[in-house]
Amino acid sequence: MNRLIIISLATLIFASCNNTKINDLNNQIINKEQQITQLNKQVDHLQSTNNSLLERMSEMSVINQTEARSIQSSLENINRQNQYITELNTQIKHKDSINTALANNLKRSLIDINDSDLEISVKGSAIYVSIADHLLFNSGSTKVLSSSSNVLDKVASVINDHNQLNVLVEGHTDNVPIHTRGISDNWDLSVLRATSIVRELQEKYLVDPERMTAAGRSHYIPKMNNTTSAGRKKNRRTEIIITPKLDQFFKLLEQPELAG
Repeated sequence: MNRLIIISLATLIFASCNNTKINDLNNQIINKEQQITQLNKQVDHLQSTNNSLLERMSEMSVINQTEARSIQSSLENINRQNQYITELNTQIKHKDSINTALANNLKRSLIDINDSDLEISVKGSAIYVSIADHLLFNSGSTKVLSSSSNVLDKVASVINDHNQLNVLVEGHTDNVPIHTRGISDNWDLSVLRATSIVRELQEKYLVDPERMTAAGRSHYIPKMNNTTSAGRKKNRRTEIIITPKLDQFFKLLEQPELAG
């Protein structure tokens, strides 16, 4: 009997010990499971953070690539514009050197003409040859004098030697009203004198008419005051304005690079 009691107590004690161990193990398992759950949450968070960082890095890469392309495009545009400016400056310098050479050539050719009757100057992109009216016309007349060949022949020679030049012939008068049959006023006189010179250059000196333009300015662009006889004499003139053909400059200005 006592032995049975001892066995029963031993069994109970053993069972109790096992239950305690089992409970401890269960508690440990629960703790581990909680730790695992927590770790999984941390892993998920880290994974999410990592993905976010990767996306941001990718976006930054895209932004950098876009900015890099934009910068490259800007640099290319700047280079094109620099090339355009360089070419335009070259053309301008070439034009200026031609104008200077032509002006000097004309001055040498016309050195025998009185300086007060003929002036040669370079203004901007043009050469101005200003000829007193008495070298070309009688007073109030639009008929070109035969003695004008002393001037027109030399001017035409320079023009014909340089086919890249255009010619504008302008008639100018003083402000004294004209009273001549067939000529209404100073507008008429200035225009008709200009066309007479153009026709003379074309027919007698073989200047290409496609290169020439005739214009009359009447008395509205005087060189001196019209209140004196000396001033009026200076204002009665014909100006032959020699300009480079501007096609090359217009072609440069039409380049699409300039739109940038």
